[in-house]
Amino acid sequence: MTATADTAEDWARGAEQQLLEQAIRLAPREGWTWRMVKRAGRACGFSEGETELLVPHGAADLAALFSRRHDQRALLTLEPLDPGALKIRERIARAVEARLDAAAADEPATRRWAGYLTLPLNLGLGGRLAWESADVLWRWAGDVATDENHYSKRAILAGILTSALAIRMAEGRAEALKYVDRRIEDVMRFEKWKATTRLRPSDFATGLAQALGRMRYGSRPPA
Repeated sequence: MTATADTAEDWARGAEQQLLEQAIRLAPREGWTWRMVKRAGRACGFSEGETELLVPHGAADLAALFSRRHDQRALLTLEPLDPGALKIRERIARAVEARLDAAAADEPATRRWAGYLTLPLNLGLGGRLAWESADVLWRWAGDVATDENHYSKRAILAGILTSALAIRMAEGRAEALKYVDRRIEDVMRFEKWKATTRLRPSDFATGLAQALGRMRYGSRPPA
């Protein structure tokens, strides 16, 4: 890669983050919409063409950047910890706690983000982002599985994350962490679960839609 290409990539990365900062400010009122994207671009001093070049899929691209920012903030929170010194249960609990705190720090924008992801056209994006977050946390926890466990662990944790975030928004941090502690038992009993349950893509999609809906409207997931 040439120096010019490096400079362009650095500019684009920095510009994306500027755009995201403005989106976080505007989303609580505007929602995650093209109108919000354009307003965010203008607030950054970008032309409409520059904004579309940075986020060609508009709100969907910014929603993904928003989720990935929270993933990275969670990793920064976890950085002082040595996962190898913790039991696997503790690793997952601390990882989920950090991810919930990262999302809650931008709570007004997170609520509108959740509403955006409940739209039928965006459920696929919501599923991918939940999966990405679960993958980030499992990798921090030291998971190196490459067989079917790799996928099933992430599907389970993605469900825990979305439901726990719904509780965090509706009832607060303490209740969310209690829920996480109970649900981690599902992960710890994974082998038993795998022997009695066949995870289907439709199960994950249905659970994700329900969790995002609860996050938007404030109802509690079942214990």
